[in-house]
Amino acid sequence: MTPMPPRTSLADAVPPVALGPLDGRYRGAVVGLVDHLSEAALNRARLHVEVEWLVHLTDNRVLPGAPTLSDGEKQYLRAVVTTFGALEIAELASIERETLHDVKAVEYLLKRRLATAPEALGPDTVLPAVSEIVHIFCTSEDINNLSYALTVRDAVAQVWLPAATGVTDDVAALAHDHAAVPMLARTHGQAATPVTLGKELAVLAHRLRRQLARIGRAEYLGKINGATGTYGAHAVSVPDADWETIARSFVEGLGLTWNPLTTQIESHDWQAELYADLARFNRVLHNLATDVWTYISLGYFRQRLSAQGSTGSSTMPHKVNPIRFENAEANLEISCALLDTLGATLVTSRLQRDLTDSTTQRNIGVAFGHSILAIDNVRRGLAGLDADATAMAADLDANWEVLGEAVQSAMRVAAIAGVEGMADPYERLKELTRGRRVDGASMRAFILGLGLPADVEERLAALTPAGYTGLAAGLVGHLDG
Repeated sequence: MTPMPPRTSLADAVPPVALGPLDGRYRGAVVGLVDHLSEAALNRARLHVEVEWLVHLTDNRVLPGAPTLSDGEKQYLRAVVTTFGALEIAELASIERETLHDVKAVEYLLKRRLATAPEALGPDTVLPAVSEIVHIFCTSEDINNLSYALTVRDAVAQVWLPAATGVTDDVAALAHDHAAVPMLARTHGQAATPVTLGKELAVLAHRLRRQLARIGRAEYLGKINGATGTYGAHAVSVPDADWETIARSFVEGLGLTWNPLTTQIESHDWQAELYADLARFNRVLHNLATDVWTYISLGYFRQRLSAQGSTGSSTMPHKVNPIRFENAEANLEISCALLDTLGATLVTSRLQRDLTDSTTQRNIGVAFGHSILAIDNVRRGLAGLDADATAMAADLDANWEVLGEAVQSAMRVAAIAGVEGMADPYERLKELTRGRRVDGASMRAFILGLGLPADVEERLAALTPAGYTGLAAGLVGHLDG
């Protein structure tokens, strides 16, 4: 075998080459998550929590002898968070190479800013003197749990929910547009009682909206109670303080729900609950993607090549592949796998603490990213579809046997009303329809030979597969309720 000649190392390329697709090929679709679920966003949130804890303790005069901060000093501290950017990211990385601890690096960065505060605020500022208040009474998990709660909450509210609501609204709009378009249903893949295209899309929109409502009601829990959840250091150092009230007001002041009972970690149950709901939304959307894919294969939807923005096939020029829906399926499956793993892993921690959650939570952004990417694909796919009512009508007209349900049901009602000759309606329709195609003339001839009351006979004889959609068109209106 001929040895491979030396190759340029891609690991040394500048700018750096992304290892994963979300930071490479698909970055444009998921970039909104970077501001919330990246490592840099987590560190910014940690700074935010550290700053607000310092302000909270001094504003409430919790620590005897601690100074009260002026408005200008609090503004300076909060600007450390709001101006956090590339320079601070690099500085933190440098500090962490020394500390080998990410939260400690954040603490040291904030202390550096306290030390240099006189350069911005003048020599009379008290900020250098409050250095020891930074991170006081906190274990790393006090900072981490609140930071994750804040970043996940904001990622859901500002990025994921708007995208998920958008695709759901797209489906609902299609449902309204096609509320009255008749379509052959398929149960078990076989021709079944007709529906309308709009009603079937409305079912999916309704399911998606239920999950959105659950996600919109999600709680984001937090705690700040020390190394094992006992306020041990707090109570020994400042025994007269009402530490539970102080902790609760701080957590709630961040816009989170206070968790009063924890070990060293906040138990992460809220995360497992949220990720289960997100995964369920993903799976309903996956159902939509596979159904639409199938409708495309049946000819019920036509794809506009210009809207797909792609070459259909590299070798077969006639094809317009449903790639948006196929890409969505794959990314939804990856997202669900990660969300399931997060939910299963995060609810367990050995005794009072282990670190399995630390590396696991770093994949939250990846799980969200694949969901966002899938949503983007579905929206683009739906935007490139045209319903083909003619194809649906032809399919209906080729399946008159689906009226067998209506005829045998009407026979049963007539039998209950005392009409003679209505015995064994199911068996008689089975003999007519099972395993064979029935055309309109055969179905009408069968109906006219049953001896039904005149009004029933007239109604059934006028029935067509396209007209046998029941209340389907009106049911779409439930989306507006």
